[in-house]
Amino acid sequence: MMTGDHQTVADVVAKDLGIERVFAQVLPEHKTDHVKKLQQEGKFVGMVGDGINDAPALAQADIGIAIGAGTDVAIETGDIVLMKSDPVDILSAIILSKATVRKMKQNLFWAAIYNVLAIPVAAGVFYPSFGLSLRPEVAALLMSVSSIIVATNAVLLKRVERTLT
Repeated sequence: MMTGDHQTVADVVAKDLGIERVFAQVLPEHKTDHVKKLQQEGKFVGMVGDGINDAPALAQADIGIAIGAGTDVAIETGDIVLMKSDPVDILSAIILSKATVRKMKQNLFWAAIYNVLAIPVAAGVFYPSFGLSLRPEVAALLMSVSSIIVATNAVLLKRVERTLT
């Protein structure tokens, strides 16, 4: 945790949150240096900020999270912009982004399976050997079904969103 607050305040907050490493009383011009130091240690760094002085560190971080009530510079620099000033939304954004990546992988898997199986059959590759082929209208229908499955799977992200609210 990095903060401009006094060491005592930072230690109390860190203890409550279970954070072991604390950088307190960090001046705005040194925030980017701390982010770089952590990255050099091989850490994935997330920076949350709302002010002009946070913008360089937000840009340097692996993921910059700007508070929507902050300055325009911070909002433009952040990778994610939280609309409210609620720190719980940081966790919600992380959970939602992981669920989104999971859905993308699932959809890619289903689309790849469909393409690997259906396209050669529709192209007639298996007709000479096995007499297996698809009429064009059946292939088009199957493509539509594949698209519906992918879209339905993506819509299931709403369940994740509902659990976060």
